[in-house]
Amino acid sequence: MIANPPFSADLPAGHALQRALWAYFLLTGSLCLIYYLAMWFYSKKWNSTFVLFWPALGGAHLILGILLSFCPLPIIVTRVLCGILIGSWAVFLGVEVQICIAMKKKAERHLAYLIILGAQVRGTRITSSLKKRLDAALRYLEENPETRVIVAGGQGRGEDISEAAAMAGYLREHGIEETRIYLEDASTTTWENLKFSAEMIKDLSKPLAVVTNDFHLYRAMKIGKQVGYQNLQGIPASSNSLFQVNYLVREFFGVLKFLVFKR
Repeated sequence: MIANPPFSADLPAGHALQRALWAYFLLTGSLCLIYYLAMWFYSKKWNSTFVLFWPALGGAHLILGILLSFCPLPIIVTRVLCGILIGSWAVFLGVEVQICIAMKKKAERHLAYLIILGAQVRGTRITSSLKKRLDAALRYLEENPETRVIVAGGQGRGEDISEAAAMAGYLREHGIEETRIYLEDASTTTWENLKFSAEMIKDLSKPLAVVTNDFHLYRAMKIGKQVGYQNLQGIPASSNSLFQVNYLVREFFGVLKFLVFKR
């Protein structure tokens, strides 16, 4: 049982701020742990990509909340900590707004190329995230028969074939002609996906679109512009609803990495 905070309602404003901070840490920590358990229960996997971030964050918040309930901080430290939290949330929400805006993008008709970004293949099997990307591309390719497609992705650990080969096979099985499909099977990152695809296209002024899951589209388009694409558009594929918050938070760190390293 967590003790009640040692601040009474009639204490000065600084102590009321500590009460609010105590409540924030405990509530946020509890929500993080509940979200992790929901993902674990749903996927039957305790260590899916990035999900261990949530018990780590939740545990840290709960520990801070418990410590604060027994050892109140000096007022100046409380104010500095609140300022850091507010600033961090402002940066986080600013980035997430840009990510969410990009999730609503729609591509023009009759583009020269689509570039489908690779995602994990298990053996030779298309995973759920990659299937969503392929299905979004298929809808566009069926409506625009003159558009060609580059499937981009090399072979990683646990993959019996390259991601590009797996994607090409899926597109052929669903009626896309072999002559419309180009394989880029050397890349291992989003930057390499787009860089190596650019070397195949050569004329980067052509109108084309990158196809990836909605949460990833903002960063992919930023990277594409960094690579040199002059008329790059986006086609967002859907994502698992329960994991969407997990993806969005992971993508926040991906965007920060891009802003620092430009890749």
